[in-house]
Amino acid sequence: MEEKVKGILIIIGGAEEKTCNGTILKRIFELSGGEDASIVIITVATQEPKRLGENYIRAFEDMFVDDIQAIHIYTRRDANSNQIIKILERATCIFFTGGDQLRITSLIGGTKCERVIREKYKTGTIIAGTSAGASCMSETMITTGSDDDSPKKCTLKMAPGLGLLKGTIIDQHFAQRGRVGRLLLAMAQNPRMLGVGIDENTGIVVMQNAMFEVIGSNAVTVLDGIDSTTTNVSEIKPDQILAMTDIKMHVLPTGYKFDLSTRKPVSRR
Repeated sequence: MEEKVKGILIIIGGAEEKTCNGTILKRIFELSGGEDASIVIITVATQEPKRLGENYIRAFEDMFVDDIQAIHIYTRRDANSNQIIKILERATCIFFTGGDQLRITSLIGGTKCERVIREKYKTGTIIAGTSAGASCMSETMITTGSDDDSPKKCTLKMAPGLGLLKGTIIDQHFAQRGRVGRLLLAMAQNPRMLGVGIDENTGIVVMQNAMFEVIGSNAVTVLDGIDSTTTNVSEIKPDQILAMTDIKMHVLPTGYKFDLSTRKPVSRR
């Protein structure tokens, strides 16, 4: 039996408002302990770590958080450094920025940094991520794929994620970049998993009971292909179009909830 975690995941579709008035960052602030929070920004995904780190530091400082810092991981040696581990160990929130999700998993996967993050999540720490930092939360993550196009096998590449959110594939910038096709293709190749597409300036707060709540200004799309009756994904050539029938789709704006264990939305009442 899998051990129940005590932490909370906040998974963001990217382009969230980076000010003290932003709905999503305010929720992170509140859940992490308010002014007593200890927030660590991990910039490993981005090619502009200092600039992006400073943006988040400024936003949380405007909320009167004193204990906030960014850690820049450039190599796997950095991810094993005792200095970084000590910073992570005292955090009440660990936040992954956007960038390239493959940098996250390839540079911290299997390191002391990853082990500490997993342990912190199990024992009650908030783990948040935006854009690339959202994609890496799932067991299997999309690394590349065509936007705004019909699903074709050749356009999609996937890799193992951190697996903090079981049974899901996360996609981000979802409606804004027309990514429904690539998420459908990812689901066709992993039909037991739910596809969760998160729009920009929108996020999900995943609680310990496997229920998530939608926050932010746009929507979350949940695709469920577990009861799909037809698929050609194993037969088509790389440049051919996917067929997949009898798929469930749920579109959930802010305030709506979804039960990941029952695979059903919860009425907003």
